[in-house]
Amino acid sequence: MTVDEMLAEQDQIMASAGDSGDLSAEQVTRYEELDGLIQRGRQTEEIQRRHAAARAAVTRPVAAAQNAAGDQDQLERAFNHYLRTGKENADLQELRAQNEGTGSAGGFLVPDRFRQKLVERLKAFGGLAAVVDEFSTGDGAPVNWPTLDDTANTGEIVAEGGTFVSGADMVFGEANLGAYKYMSGGAGGTGLRVSWELLQDSAFDIEGLVSRKLGERIARLQAQHLVRGTGVGQPLGIVTGLTGIQTAANNALTYADLITYMHSIDPAYQANARWAFNDAALAVIQKLIDADGRPLLQSNANGSIANDPGGYTLLGKPVTIDQAFSNFNNASPTVNWGVYGDLRAGYVVRRVRDVTVVVDPYTRATNGQVQYTAWARMDATQQDTNAYVALTGKT
Repeated sequence: MTVDEMLAEQDQIMASAGDSGDLSAEQVTRYEELDGLIQRGRQTEEIQRRHAAARAAVTRPVAAAQNAAGDQDQLERAFNHYLRTGKENADLQELRAQNEGTGSAGGFLVPDRFRQKLVERLKAFGGLAAVVDEFSTGDGAPVNWPTLDDTANTGEIVAEGGTFVSGADMVFGEANLGAYKYMSGGAGGTGLRVSWELLQDSAFDIEGLVSRKLGERIARLQAQHLVRGTGVGQPLGIVTGLTGIQTAANNALTYADLITYMHSIDPAYQANARWAFNDAALAVIQKLIDADGRPLLQSNANGSIANDPGGYTLLGKPVTIDQAFSNFNNASPTVNWGVYGDLRAGYVVRRVRDVTVVVDPYTRATNGQVQYTAWARMDATQQDTNAYVALTGKT
């Protein structure tokens, strides 16, 4: 019996009372019984509405995630088709109604998974990129942020009723990052070339090959710039312009030199400090021993390619190997062959999220090849040079 039906029955009871309005005992009992049923019915409807609203709140994000996953899969299929043929397909055209992108003449809307593969290649290639600060933006507009070094200022003790007599105003600076465009290519400005035979093999991982090779080509140059870029028309390298901490006046690197390097940064940065240099410097350090004949360089059981390339610790601090650093030179005070400190606090990399991939099926058509070109935008700079020091040779 619905609420409306029960209300209708109450109307009939009231109508049967006539002009006097007197109800029999049975009618009063029935009317009150209907009142209770109506109240419970309304409570039931309210509970059902609340339950339906709660269920919808749970299922909407799930449905949205499923739809997003479906769109991503659809985009992956369209992108794979584009890599194999250089042509758009129905999947791409359908997605274009909801996504921004460019066509085969000027690029392609790159799926997140492919973009991530490319970025992973860039990080793994150099080593340093995996252990410094990094952020990504949706476009390449300049990014500015204020800087402040107030470490030289302190408070003071004052007499009762007195006030301070010295001090200094805070002096802010500004750092900024742009977005240099890195483009993969070969001799004579050619792109990555893949034969038609490989592309026609449906089991061939074309996305893996393209992301791997294009990423490696871009990463080779980016790795050099992250370490020793000039800052003019390219990123500022982590050691560029820094006066390195020199070794003692001796003929070889010593345990004492390493201690000097370590204690050249403020203790505030020691907790997250690490070493970074190339494999040639690693070979020099690997020969150093302490007074008991034990190697200073220890194998790090927890080391990994992603976190601690090389898997070593030196005096308790992790080691990162990056071949873009100069070789160890103990006789030159101008060659910064490594760094030590909190590199994540000291150096920052900015990447632009968009990656453009262009497929050219025509230029090498007579040779049975398709050419691939990719653009990736990046900038980097020193953000806190108190956090780390450059390592150099003696005077």
